[in-house]
Amino acid sequence: MANLVRIVIQLPEELKQQLDALKQQGYTASGFIRAMLERELGKHSPAQPPVLQAVPLRKRAAPA
Repeated sequence: MANLVRIVIQLPEELKQQLDALKQQGYTASGFIRAMLERELGKHSPAQPPVLQAVPLRKRAAPA
């Protein structure tokens, strides 16, 4: 098996809820994200790397 690395990402609560709902279909969050990345990044040949766009950071709301 390939060496696996761990990443940590932050998601809006709505996306996390959608990932959690996938468990009912038999997916884990890690498995779904891995499959999605493999599918999306696999569309491009090595000679033509994917074009990735930076996502601007949002300032967090002040705690209530």
